[in-house]
Amino acid sequence: MMGLAVANFPGVDIRMRRPFFETLVSLILGLLFISISATVTPHSLRHVVLPALGLAAFLVLAVRPLIAAVSTLGTDLTRGERSFIGWMAPRGIVAAATASTFSGSLAAKGVGGSSEILPATFVVIVATVTLYGLTASPVARRLGVVRPARSRPLLVGGDPWVVDPGVAMKSSGLEVLMWAGQERQRERIRQAGIELAPGELLAAVTGQGAELEGITAVFFLTAEDDFNALAAAMLRGSMEGVVHHLGAPPDSRGMVAPFIGGEVLFGPDLTWPAFSHRYEEGAAVLAQPAGGVLPRGSDLLFLVRPDGRLDPATENSRPLPGPGDTLVLLVPGGRGAARPPA
Repeated sequence: MMGLAVANFPGVDIRMRRPFFETLVSLILGLLFISISATVTPHSLRHVVLPALGLAAFLVLAVRPLIAAVSTLGTDLTRGERSFIGWMAPRGIVAAATASTFSGSLAAKGVGGSSEILPATFVVIVATVTLYGLTASPVARRLGVVRPARSRPLLVGGDPWVVDPGVAMKSSGLEVLMWAGQERQRERIRQAGIELAPGELLAAVTGQGAELEGITAVFFLTAEDDFNALAAAMLRGSMEGVVHHLGAPPDSRGMVAPFIGGEVLFGPDLTWPAFSHRYEEGAAVLAQPAGGVLPRGSDLLFLVRPDGRLDPATENSRPLPGPGDTLVLLVPGGRGAARPPA
């Protein structure tokens, strides 16, 4: 009821308050679980453990696979995905709260066996959570539904110095997506051979679309400092990966960017005007294996690890290269296409 009320209050932005609500829900669920489980005593479990374990086995081996098979008919899910859905169904707070509510009412009316509903449910919850928690990872690997550990970054912007890091990352083996608002920038991305993220980015930022599924990092690199800062702030609460944006120049006239928090990419000196000016002077973004001699005057932008992880250089953190790493550098001199690592 509280959720329904808050969601319908005028002027309440649910997206910006989502981190608070998620924390509140976690606290409430934790208290509810503790309160319900505290009513289950060892004595009440004495005669229900074996029947409840049998019920859990029936739910795991018969009920869940049947429900998953019927509900996924006609979908585009692969056989492995359907099988994994049929395997995963841990019981939780809904079962516990329902059992707690009805067992008390039935016991008050003298219904036989009603006092065993909550202990049996408790055993089923513990059994299913333990089983699925221990087997989720190996089953997912066996069925081939594990997402690769390699980074999948989304670069927002379409200027040449934004496209070139995307090309460098792609040449290093990463699956790169880009998004830009202007058609000429989108065409530049297509010509570079980089996948263009579908749909409207703002829809994804505000949680109304699914364009960011599978994205491990988002970097806002447009010329609009306020957009970069605001979009990054909104997106941080709705995705698991890192979200960074370009810093605003010292003389920025923006209303938000100079004052909003968040991790700033590259450092205070590498702002959009600085990148644009250096590109006009012939700078380029190149991929280079770690261990070699760095071009004089170069700046580290990103570090691609051998296992496909992407570490950005930020205002407060500069990743240290190791054997097998690939450096994505902003180098002075003649402009050229980003070359793949040796």
